[in-house]
Amino acid sequence: MTIYSNVKQCLVSIKGIEAQLSTFALNSQDEEAQQTFHNAMLLVGEVEKDLQKRITEMEVQEPQYKPS
Repeated sequence: MTIYSNVKQCLVSIKGIEAQLSTFALNSQDEEAQQTFHNAMLLVGEVEKDLQKRITEMEVQEPQYKPS
């Protein structure tokens, strides 16, 4: 598996984690827990943006990674 594939897979995992945190925030009865899950979701969202940026950089720098 290439680095590119690993980064893409990591992005998919991060998106799943972000969605799960959102669900936890919405379903939690405790306001403090809701806030904690929401803050974690926002932090994971920043990681997601960074990974997406890196994927775009890889696609620009390495012709074999350009989307078809």
